[in-house]
Amino acid sequence: MSARDESVLRFAAADGVSIVGDLTVPTECHAAAIVCHPHPQYGGTRFDPVVDALYRKLPTVGVAALRFDFRADFDDGAGERLDALAALAEIERLVPGVPRIACGYSFGALIVLALDCADLAAKVLIAPPLGHINIEPQVAVPMLVLTPTFDQFAPPNVVRPIVESWSDAEFAVIDVSDHFFAGRSGAVATRVTAWLSDRWPPRSPL
Repeated sequence: MSARDESVLRFAAADGVSIVGDLTVPTECHAAAIVCHPHPQYGGTRFDPVVDALYRKLPTVGVAALRFDFRADFDDGAGERLDALAALAEIERLVPGVPRIACGYSFGALIVLALDCADLAAKVLIAPPLGHINIEPQVAVPMLVLTPTFDQFAPPNVVRPIVESWSDAEFAVIDVSDHFFAGRSGAVATRVTAWLSDRWPPRSPL
């Protein structure tokens, strides 16, 4: 599926902080997603390999993708949540009339989990550090939670029982990888897009 040229965006969070991101919209678009990166104080940016793999894979199944950098001054999750909400508003403005999806990796997964947008179509949590920081889902939407086999921060035996207590949440393990998914970023992106395609199948060309 072909995609338009990638665009670099600048938009503002509700408190006025400027956010920079990249947007790719496929020619035939039937959903749109934001992708939130890992903890910025530990080197997380929108160019993280897992974020990059997902950002590039989503448009191939008809899902517009917006990745962005959280604000420069870390705000312990509160400001970063505003950043994610601003990104959702941006895809609603630029890609109107399609379901909106929020995806996040590690710290970004916790930000996504805390979003309380009632009109979100789905959430995808990749290696959420549950058990260390427990956040209850704020809205009941379909969720996919992926945990690597050897996650050193929140292994499957910790994450699985938490996720199983949530409604409409699917848990899966990515084999033979740790929290950083070295060499497995593509497998993560493929698993996420397969799950999304089951819900919003790519449109067949006329």
